[in-house]
Amino acid sequence: MSDKKIYGPDLYKRNEHGLLENAKYEFNEDGSVDWRAMIKSEFLYPNKGWFEARKKDVPTSPEGLDDKQLLIMLGGIKELARLRGFEGVSFETSHLSDTYVVATCEIVWSPNYESNKERIVYQDVANATLQNTGSFAAKFLETIACNRAFVRCVRNFLNIHIVGADEIDKSKDSVNSFSVEASSDEPLEKILSPNARLFQDWQDHGGGGGNFNDFKETLRSLWKKEIYQNGDAQNWNDFNDVPAKEARKIRAALKKL
Repeated sequence: MSDKKIYGPDLYKRNEHGLLENAKYEFNEDGSVDWRAMIKSEFLYPNKGWFEARKKDVPTSPEGLDDKQLLIMLGGIKELARLRGFEGVSFETSHLSDTYVVATCEIVWSPNYESNKERIVYQDVANATLQNTGSFAAKFLETIACNRAFVRCVRNFLNIHIVGADEIDKSKDSVNSFSVEASSDEPLEKILSPNARLFQDWQDHGGGGGNFNDFKETLRSLWKKEIYQNGDAQNWNDFNDVPAKEARKIRAALKKL
């Protein structure tokens, strides 16, 4: 057995397919990488909330559990991102209120054979509020939202169905209508409140930096084009002030811009 040490940079060399030369990959029947199979067991543990909600004993090991019964640690998500390869990660945070932060994570994924040797830019969104985080989180909502967005961005891009531990609602109270229940099997579109969906749609339509004054500029544009007009909008100071009915109307109007 050779005592030769592996030179650090060699661990990060990629072959012509965009895969790490020194990593052992698992593959699906269609030839794509089975990223789920690439998660090390040390990064997985039973989803306590899933079992307690069903009045079942919490297993002591993740072995044999379904994806919906598991949680993945942030370290496992970072490891998956490193294995896949990326060129950049950026975040954008927006405050819908003092206690409601939305974060968008954008990852520029490196070219590989799965992407036809092209770079892929992928975004995902998450939130953090006083209602879906632990009591300690009041001063760290931006950080928590960014972590959640990063986790969601990686696992959704890689088709991982195990919820990230950072995404879980850690509050003692039930989730209110403005919060995202990250462990739900429902699509994000069905979980977010009308106001949060409005914010998402506005961002998707190039909604500035997330500042509510920028949103009002969008409303003025809609007014001038006679797509959406509401005199009460001048009294809105943040997204929480937008009535649910009007939020739905504005979302429809944005599609006409």
